[in-house]
Amino acid sequence: MNQFFKKKEHLSSQSNKKLKKTLGAFDLTMLGVGAVVGSGIFILPGEISSTITGPGIMLSFIIAAIGCGLAALCYSEFSSKIPQAGSAYTYSYYVFGEGIAWILGWALLLEYGLAIAAVASGWSSYVVNLLSGMNIHVVKALSGSYDPSSGHYFDLPAFIIIMIIGALLIIGVKESTRINNIMVIVKIMVVLLFIIVGIFYVKPDNWSPFLPFGFNGVLTGASMVFFAYIGFDAVSSAAEEVKNPQKNMPIGIIGALTICTILYIIVSAVLTGVVPYQNLEGVGAPVAYALQSINQNWIAGFLSLGAIVGMTTVIFVMSYGGTRLIFAMSRDGLLPKVFSKTNQKQTPVQNTVILTLSMGIVSGLVPLSELASLINIGTLFAFCTVSIGVLFLRRNHTLPSEGFNVPLYPVLPIVSFIICLYLMTNLTRTTWIAFIIWFILGIIMYFTYGIRHSKLRTK
Repeated sequence: MNQFFKKKEHLSSQSNKKLKKTLGAFDLTMLGVGAVVGSGIFILPGEISSTITGPGIMLSFIIAAIGCGLAALCYSEFSSKIPQAGSAYTYSYYVFGEGIAWILGWALLLEYGLAIAAVASGWSSYVVNLLSGMNIHVVKALSGSYDPSSGHYFDLPAFIIIMIIGALLIIGVKESTRINNIMVIVKIMVVLLFIIVGIFYVKPDNWSPFLPFGFNGVLTGASMVFFAYIGFDAVSSAAEEVKNPQKNMPIGIIGALTICTILYIIVSAVLTGVVPYQNLEGVGAPVAYALQSINQNWIAGFLSLGAIVGMTTVIFVMSYGGTRLIFAMSRDGLLPKVFSKTNQKQTPVQNTVILTLSMGIVSGLVPLSELASLINIGTLFAFCTVSIGVLFLRRNHTLPSEGFNVPLYPVLPIVSFIICLYLMTNLTRTTWIAFIIWFILGIIMYFTYGIRHSKLRTK
């Protein structure tokens, strides 16, 4: 148990294996927007406003952003003071000890892995439908995850996109983030196109009543749209590759969250202003439906493009975050050494190949719709740990004190912890059972491998 709670005490205790610093504040902001704004921006506002919030969904996004923003402030403080790869896993190593860090890293592996596979499956569906509209048909057996009853055996498009993302990451983080930045800009332009066109057709009468389901509906909606923001935490995994992390990490994390919040609110306002919220119930593509209602069908193709590009950037950032998390855990000895080997560009190639290949196979074979909520519980667990961890960070005088500080300490970190814990309690029983099973598997792996090979064990 002494080893389980043994902490890293100085940043100099890190291994000589380091990643190259190439990223600036703009790159980090684009990584954050790339991770957060996916196809959900075209779906969630209509889905939730129709039966839960009404036009008040705008308030739901604001409340969710406040809750998520508090966690973002805590991440910003950690990433500016402990600028190392591994995100919440690494932070926990310094403030809670090795065992807690392992448990958190294990939970994040679940988040990143399932997110990569699940989003790739959604990407595949969009691409297959888009190609079908162009009279190009993917062989049915290779267009969906394994389900012999429907004629699907392997989701080849999902596998291919993950392999492409893996290849980009192997080329180098500087080069691949440039491509990500271009895709994020394209995605934002598509969202802005909808806003600019739709705003001329907004009827303020459609916003009345503003809260048809009461303020309780707004709060319920906030707990649901909270998950639209999940993904920004992957930005903190880039800390070791950031130039001037004390300044750029807070700018990147908070800047990304701000941009995403503004986009979500404006899209919700335009959507519910163009179409009465009652008419959006049961509509699978509410934004496209709104455009059709105002005879702007020509933008539908651009929306499909935006959704595809949006999901591509999510896959990219989650893959990037996953490889850096595995790199950090391997460097500490808790995973096999192969995962922390780097090439001449200081890129963890073997790590990237193994992760993307395994997630490509999973996305090709396994229907992940029922496992999607596991992504949420893994992320919220990390949010809780980082939020309460700020209290321990401030008391650890062996770590740097310079860098970003969460304002109104200790109130905001405690409030962030309570909000995230509350959201965890609202998840389904099935989700908790699956998470506990994953937790037990992680404990077994730690005591059979990690604790025996830990770099701290010899110190």
